Amino acid sequence: MGDRVPVLAGWEDLAVREERVGIHPGDPILLSPDYRIDEVLSRYLCRSSFARLAPETKRNYTDDYCLFFDFLWGRGRWWSEASADDLWDFEDWRTRSLRNPSRVGGARWNRGLAALARLYEWAVQREFVQVNPVLMRSVVGRSGDLVLVPSGRAKNARTSAVRWLTPRAFRRWADVGLRGCGADGLPSAGWAGRLADRNAAFADLLFSSGVRLTEGASLLTVEVPRLELEGGRYYTGRLARAVTKSKRARTFYASSVVVGEIEGYVESSRARVVRRAQATGRYDGLRMRLVTHETGRHRRLLHWRDRDGVMGRTSLTEATVEERMFLFIDGPDGPEPLWLWLSESGLPFRPASWENVFRAANERCETVLGAVSSQPPFCTPHMARHSFALVMLVVLNHVMDRRMGLTPEERRDFRLLYGDPWRMVQDLLGHAQMETTKHIYLAPVADLQLRSLLADYVPAGGQVSEEELTSLFARLARESAGIQDLDEQLVAE
Repeated sequence: MGDRVPVLAGWEDLAVREERVGIHPGDPILLSPDYRIDEVLSRYLCRSSFARLAPETKRNYTDDYCLFFDFLWGRGRWWSEASADDLWDFEDWRTRSLRNPSRVGGARWNRGLAALARLYEWAVQREFVQVNPVLMRSVVGRSGDLVLVPSGRAKNARTSAVRWLTPRAFRRWADVGLRGCGADGLPSAGWAGRLADRNAAFADLLFSSGVRLTEGASLLTVEVPRLELEGGRYYTGRLARAVTKSKRARTFYASSVVVGEIEGYVESSRARVVRRAQATGRYDGLRMRLVTHETGRHRRLLHWRDRDGVMGRTSLTEATVEERMFLFIDGPDGPEPLWLWLSESGLPFRPASWENVFRAANERCETVLGAVSSQPPFCTPHMARHSFALVMLVVLNHVMDRRMGLTPEERRDFRLLYGDPWRMVQDLLGHAQMETTKHIYLAPVADLQLRSLLADYVPAGGQVSEEELTSLFARLARESAGIQDLDEQLVAE
């Protein structure tokens, strides 16, 4: 599989031909072991509903296709020749066989099965395949109607291997892994971290706001809230409908500290890589839409022109991740991207690349802290989102049950009017179902009866302090599986 993005003028002829047959930047291209491309399979990947899936889903599904197709290739079969028996044998090899050193659990198998069901349903409908190898059965859906699901779904699937970090564990991870501090918390001599301010600002944004990786990674500079002289502790921003998983626009909240970090990045290392790219002509041959002006307040429209002089406009909330990468503005020294997070070359930093940043930070924490900590902190982009949910639930419960000084009757009335903390966290995360919030993201505290946990927690003077919350999070980490906190006992040197 490969991603093709035209970046040079010499690619224009190829770009025109690909556009004519429906191949777009970011579409996967699959090669068989003998270097052939299947026309029908390419049509599915580029011109079916698959092409409208979220980028992360497309990547995951494509990986699942490759695994199954390679399995079939070993049996001398093409993808369109698969039978139900082939799929059952693949399920046995994928999940149970001792011959497979990389077996997967039920959740991963179910994801791959959903990918195959989508492909073969499409192929059968268009008569490219006679029989669907994915056997289906009817079940009652959430709304009470009958829906078809694959018969081979695992019933013991864990929906997600969720992990959390307490605020101080996250700070230690970011300081050491992203900012280059040593085990003593001080800057390390000789630290040469590239774009450390960008990486730290992005990670802090995820932890502070709970936005998903793609949602935060595809922000434009015009979507980031600005610090104000009389601003509060939190600022609001708006996530575009086209970049959210639910395909619904929603508000996010970022702390003033994080907003300041982002502004510092924009004015320093981001400005530096933009100037370097302009000076070296890196933007000269790029496909771009140069935004000339913006109109509308409730429905913001970006008016642009491309290199051929074609004029157009795009609703900001409808701008897809791919389209955003081609949006530029005319800066003091020439065109510069509207995409907020840039690589060292001055080009948009792709959402998937953030996984490598977090992976490198985890490796550094293991190296630097391994000698002084029995469990060095580690983090992934989604763990930052999980941790945000945990922090918000604890803080909101404190605010509603303690700081406001409400009686039990008043608390009940307040919840009826504004909703309880669970619902507030659900809205902040953009979840469609409360079950997702409670049983996946906040599983450690869902069964702890948080109110009773807080019953003996009375902040001095009725005000919450960071030290008191730190103590509370440490208690949660001790009593719940999956929550990372700093070691209470350091490893002896």
